[in-house]
Amino acid sequence: MFIRNLTNKSTETYSDKLIRLKDALNEADAVVIGAGSGLSAAAGFTYSGERFEKYFHDFEEKYDIRDIYSGGFYPFQSLEEYWAWWSRHIWVNRYMNAPKPVYNDLLALVQDKDYFVLTTNVDHCFQKAGFDKHRMFYTQGDYGLFQCSDPCHNDTYDNEDIIRRMVEAQGFTITDDNDLVIEGGRLPEMAVSSELIPYCPKCGKPMNVNLRSDNTFVEDEGWHAAQNRYTDFLRRHDGLDILFLELGVGANTPVIIKYPFWQMTAANPKAVYACINYGEAYAPREIAGRSVCIDGDIGEVLEQL
Repeated sequence: MFIRNLTNKSTETYSDKLIRLKDALNEADAVVIGAGSGLSAAAGFTYSGERFEKYFHDFEEKYDIRDIYSGGFYPFQSLEEYWAWWSRHIWVNRYMNAPKPVYNDLLALVQDKDYFVLTTNVDHCFQKAGFDKHRMFYTQGDYGLFQCSDPCHNDTYDNEDIIRRMVEAQGFTITDDNDLVIEGGRLPEMAVSSELIPYCPKCGKPMNVNLRSDNTFVEDEGWHAAQNRYTDFLRRHDGLDILFLELGVGANTPVIIKYPFWQMTAANPKAVYACINYGEAYAPREIAGRSVCIDGDIGEVLEQL
């Protein structure tokens, strides 16, 4: 019902929208944050350009990989090369701190509210900023977890120690703020030793990163517990003044955050839907009167709020 009736037209000024969003935050009994990749991009976790060149220029030259995202799908010929790429990929997007305080600014806005976070991001930025881990549901996995590639069981495993050893084995030094540097202009190694390759402790097959990219994705006990907490949160706040705050959600996976937020706003006359997104801020006409759509940089908007 919604797809043919989208609108981003409004007679409100940017300042008017900020005031309405502030009012919605202040009046809400609860806030549900729906976060997509645009939020992390606003925090400086970009997958192309200068950041890609800094950590992956050697892979670009050898394999013609043009950005971090597409590099995750490259068919490396050996596990040693595969884990050289993926250890860097994981370190800079999971264990390194975000360059900009966007997540901290978001926490400052909601920390005194009853909030819950639903996100397709896998970079752990919410927890690193201090969000309560029991108020979050990472639907698509976590860069910081391994799983069996088969998978022969549904357990996941923390990977920080082995990922650290992999990036150090390539010649990188990890700084106090978790940045990666190489001294003396040396080039990094583009393979790790066979001894560092992770294998499943139960079946012996290679491990994989716990990311929802195909039907092998593992939903472990923690995943199901978070899903249940999210469902319970929505149930407890049904019919109350609730703000559905969507940040940086694009059109790739709208069925996880965007469409449900629209539907829940339509079903609850007291609900408000807010969308902050650069170039993709819109809402269905059916809920336009209870929507605040701000086309702009998320970091700048949150700072102004």
